[in-house]
Amino acid sequence: MIELRDLSFRYGQAENSPYCVKAINLIIGRGEFVVLCGKSGCGKTTLTRLINGLIPHFFEGLMDGAVFIDGKEIGKQPLAKTARMVGSVFQNPRSQFFNVDTTGELAFGCENIGMPAEEIWKRIDEARAVFSLDNLLDRSIFELSLGEKQRIACASVYAAGPGVFILDEPSSNLDAPSVEMLRRVLEKLKAAGKTIVVSEHRLHYLTELTDRFIYLEDGGIVSEYTSGELCSMKSEALEQQGLRNPDLQKITRNLVSTVSQRQEGKTIEIKDLRYRYGRNTVLDIDSLVLRPGEITAVIGHNGAGKSTFAGCICGILKHKGTVSLDGKALGRNERVRKSYMVMQDVNHQLFTESVLDELTLNIPEERKAEALNILEAMGLGALTDTHPLSLSGGQKQRVAVAGAVCAGKELLIYDEPTSGQDYQSMIATCDLIRAASEEAILSLVITHDMEFIFNCCTSVLHLAGGKVQEYYPLDGAGIEKIKAYFTSKEGGYEIVQESA
Repeated sequence: MIELRDLSFRYGQAENSPYCVKAINLIIGRGEFVVLCGKSGCGKTTLTRLINGLIPHFFEGLMDGAVFIDGKEIGKQPLAKTARMVGSVFQNPRSQFFNVDTTGELAFGCENIGMPAEEIWKRIDEARAVFSLDNLLDRSIFELSLGEKQRIACASVYAAGPGVFILDEPSSNLDAPSVEMLRRVLEKLKAAGKTIVVSEHRLHYLTELTDRFIYLEDGGIVSEYTSGELCSMKSEALEQQGLRNPDLQKITRNLVSTVSQRQEGKTIEIKDLRYRYGRNTVLDIDSLVLRPGEITAVIGHNGAGKSTFAGCICGILKHKGTVSLDGKALGRNERVRKSYMVMQDVNHQLFTESVLDELTLNIPEERKAEALNILEAMGLGALTDTHPLSLSGGQKQRVAVAGAVCAGKELLIYDEPTSGQDYQSMIATCDLIRAASEEAILSLVITHDMEFIFNCCTSVLHLAGGKVQEYYPLDGAGIEKIKAYFTSKEGGYEIVQESA
């Protein structure tokens, strides 16, 4: 059993720093499946860190109250003991790997707590069977897709045998089949009697598993919902609370598909685009014509070549083939100068000491007021002096998108810009991307987020195996194609094949 008693926490030692978690009292029963939800920055991640002991042992701050698991106070025992009780799977599984091979990673947690070799091999074999890992054992960690890495992360925690699992935004960068595989993994953990706490914005894959949805706001628990109560809520009520729709079938398009008139008549032509990684060809496009002024959603399963395509378009990857604007070839260096790319892991592109400095890094002083207005529109107006790396994942993502808009580049590429975003933050991101597209030649958005596509994009580019499957406008027929891709058995989940 997990018990939180009068729990409050704020990062750092400053007396005037705001509390991220405020006076929380909560009991989670053994074997219960609980989802923490709410707007970006509401305290979900902080709460998971308090339960798994990373606070106060790793993240410093001022803490009041206590966390108990099976009667033991987590804050007063070493992390090594807590690790026997609680296993954590982070938003980016790469951040928790200690080995370069998968089998070694499965063994690592067991070795750390001193299991005998025979027991370790028994645990590895059990994890292999539970998580269908026959084709993933003895593989390099670096050659796995995000979905496969997520399965290895879950399996390595499972092998160590904790009774409690904590998962922070586990689906944020996964495609539809990988999300379904994650759902199956969680289903198996629940069937095994594990206590599961998930911090998440994408709720649709969790409704059949969750016992309680705990809604947080400004660091406190505001309400609780059963799956039935959440699914019966009207769209307006969900949106007001910043919650994503738990039923993909109910998501509708709230945008008229319009294209920037400034770029009307121009075309971007891609010819014989090839990219190889070692001996493998990961991108192979004979011909593709993109209409400038579009906001194009680039979709496809993990490993389809989406990020590679984006890297080639903006010139950061050396490739074969040409990218032309109105018949004039644009060289790689020219495209680099014209481009701004928001990376999937925005931690790689946040460099300054404050949020405002991040936006004004490459613009003149007279545009500072514009940057402040953009931050206000993104719900970041109160964080101008905050260090970017101290923000939540969703807030960091919005800072990076705002930086792309302020840069004033002509080729704008966004790689998963809504990962870690609540509904209202997603809508603010949509508004900003649409405004930026009015001046840009090209706006490409790599995404697994159907709700975002319906609220922002005007066309869809579907990649598979490094090739173009389809390129179509997001009109009536296009909307049906997108729904089929994300929700039908043929287009999404059922393509996942588990090992016998």
